[in-house]
Amino acid sequence: MSSRSVRRALAATLLVALLPATPAAAAESPGEHIANALRKSPVYVADAYEDAVPPSRQRQLSRQIAATGLPIKVVLTPLTKGDDFDGEAKTLASVVHDRLGLREFILITTDGDFTDSLNGYEWPSDTHQTRDAVAAAGFLDETRDAGLADLTSKAVELVAEGDGTQVYEEAVQDLGGSAASPTPEPSREEGTRATWPLPAIVALTLLTLGALLLVRRRRRPPGPSPSPFAYPQAVFAAARAADESALRRRAEAEVIALGESAQAAAPAETPALQQALDAYSAAAKVLDSARGLPDLAGVLALVAEGRDALSATAAPLPLCFFNPLHGRATRRSTWRPLGRQDRAQVATCAACTGALRHRRAPEVLTDTTADGREVPYFEVPAESSVWAATGYGSLVRDGDSLSGRVTRGDFTRVQGDRLDPR
Repeated sequence: MSSRSVRRALAATLLVALLPATPAAAAESPGEHIANALRKSPVYVADAYEDAVPPSRQRQLSRQIAATGLPIKVVLTPLTKGDDFDGEAKTLASVVHDRLGLREFILITTDGDFTDSLNGYEWPSDTHQTRDAVAAAGFLDETRDAGLADLTSKAVELVAEGDGTQVYEEAVQDLGGSAASPTPEPSREEGTRATWPLPAIVALTLLTLGALLLVRRRRRPPGPSPSPFAYPQAVFAAARAADESALRRRAEAEVIALGESAQAAAPAETPALQQALDAYSAAAKVLDSARGLPDLAGVLALVAEGRDALSATAAPLPLCFFNPLHGRATRRSTWRPLGRQDRAQVATCAACTGALRHRRAPEVLTDTTADGREVPYFEVPAESSVWAATGYGSLVRDGDSLSGRVTRGDFTRVQGDRLDPR
């Protein structure tokens, strides 16, 4: 083979080797992933919301959108600070719009600040009063306790009707307010024609935001200022669509599996078998009278304790202190509660560990106090909640255990005093 042929062969081999590293083979960004999904279906639902909006409901929404004849797309995905959209629905909408390249486009998205709300965007202008229509969906009596799927369906219906501003104004009248309608953001075409002076635009924006926040706050019961902790978006959205039922089914399966594992274990090879059986009994007891997500999370924490006993794990970490639904903790972290000087060592998952490291508020599991306020579960008085007293295992000391607390009656003792969070 000639030297020229050798060089050609080597060049061809090198080209093939380099092909996987070209930009075309690079993993798609989250914005590209969503846009590509929307090219196949007008409804995109992230995994975190699939319990709230299962495939059957996604198909219903797709048929509803098709019947409107409008270029409506729906994106339901958790938004948190530090993610690819920095927790901003507006950024998500802009990215998706740019990726799709559609001139006429209506987008309904989840909200980054209010987890039970939706946002509406429309290009090139707000012809169908999309912003008001989508905002109104969350203020109607018929959707006050609606799940995410029903809320989205109502938003699509109001957009199609085209009189969202009137519906919004009528809806907020009952809240005692002269709440300003959400101000549409100008499209790129409109932005080039804007002639308002900058001070007027700033003033109008501040007034609008203030009024909107006032309306939303009026929907909440009076009480102390909200906790600085970020409430878990997936938990809240899914809970309003019967995610509690899904978690209950999971807890039931976990308890059954723990019982089967304990029954199959050889006593001679399982020195902590009795502790595992105690954890199984305690988990079943809590499951029988569980009143919402905090108790069901307690069932999972007890199951984890039982499995640790069966496997004889040395110094096992419990579930995440801030939200046991995050799963098993990965390390112990130092945490100083807001407004206090003392610090506590708590078990944290990777996400909550990162939040503490960057001085962000971790996402926490919430519970309902006796006066009806929704607060981080650990802010419930310890005498009223075995979970607050133990941190789902983070705060128990040597010789103590979650199953021991439940067995001695700490769980059932407070059940009569608690409100059903549902």
